[in-house]
Amino acid sequence: MIKSYVVDETCNDMRLDRWIRNKLGNIPQSLVEKSLRSGKIKVNKKKVKSSFKIKTGFEIQTFNINFKENILQKKIKYQPTDQVIKENENLIIDDNENFIVLNKKSGISVQGGTKSKKNLVDIFSKSEVFKNSKPYSVHRLDKDTSGVFIIAKNRETAQLLTSLFRLRKVHKTYLAICNGEIESDKGEWISDLIRYENGKKIIEKARTLYKVIDKNSLCSLVEMKPITGRKHQLRKQLYEIGNSIFGDTKYRNTEFAKGINKELMLHSYQIKFMINEKKYTYTALLPDYFKKLIKTKRLKFSN
Repeated sequence: MIKSYVVDETCNDMRLDRWIRNKLGNIPQSLVEKSLRSGKIKVNKKKVKSSFKIKTGFEIQTFNINFKENILQKKIKYQPTDQVIKENENLIIDDNENFIVLNKKSGISVQGGTKSKKNLVDIFSKSEVFKNSKPYSVHRLDKDTSGVFIIAKNRETAQLLTSLFRLRKVHKTYLAICNGEIESDKGEWISDLIRYENGKKIIEKARTLYKVIDKNSLCSLVEMKPITGRKHQLRKQLYEIGNSIFGDTKYRNTEFAKGINKELMLHSYQIKFMINEKKYTYTALLPDYFKKLIKTKRLKFSN
């Protein structure tokens, strides 16, 4: 069923997502974005973004959407079992009045999303650790990346830590086992990384300091300190120089396509920052599968 609406003068120069909510109901932004991407909502028969400014006389079409039905459907949150909660509580490195630090396992998202249900925020919202507070995610870590991860216990700390990350005052160290022998033992990678958002090409400058801890003709163990915080930055940069990370099925060089590891060999090893003149340093020990591959590939590292 196709419905058409003509924009009147009271809505001139209004954002499309605001018009949708005003006209069609209090629809979740995620549903608005999804409907626009799939072409179920169009303006003058064209796909546009949610931020698109509509004008008087524009025609807005909806295609086979029952918004009321979608709104009535309750979003089912992930409900962690007691065992999952306990397993993640056992990974906590530090627990204080303002935040916790844990050694995140590979294979779990830090917060819920369209493709991920099981996540740390929902898990710890049911934990005794957050009995008198609620968990706030303050930075990103890929689902398949293991290692140091911080969750704030209150809004004030969440805002402070988020600001520290944004201002690059949190110093992160990652470890990775990558395919092949990295040519230079240390240096800096400076890249123009490309990503796409709503069909638009975006180029972002990325910088990473690196040092090769050990290497042979088959692989390298490398320490990386990102200066910028672009999405998939380290994975993309290693892929660009021809040394993709073991277990990375998204960014992998074709000559290393065989024998893919089950786990992504990328680990957030250490985080350092300062709050009120107090220094904080947290280190996450390597997971067993990471140590096993180091041994199998005859690399040297003192954990």
